[in-house]
Amino acid sequence: MITNDVVTSYIQCVMPDAVVSVIDLKGTMDHFKLKVVSVAFVGKPIMDRHRMIYQALDEPMKDGRIHALEITAEATDGS
Repeated sequence: MITNDVVTSYIQCVMPDAVVSVIDLKGTMDHFKLKVVSVAFVGKPIMDRHRMIYQALDEPMKDGRIHALEITAEATDGS
């Protein structure tokens, strides 16, 4: 199991400006719906944005703390 705050911290280590919303989809603390908004996504296609998030969450994905993700990744202008 992993908490919403820990998921957020993994993402913000890679994208410090990211605004992250985490929803536990099943109440099991391993299936999450994420919305990540970051300037790091500007000019990047959706697949690259998702790869960035998966890379940020590599450790908890590999050790099984995260089993499934539903991702929304949006670019912001940084204003």
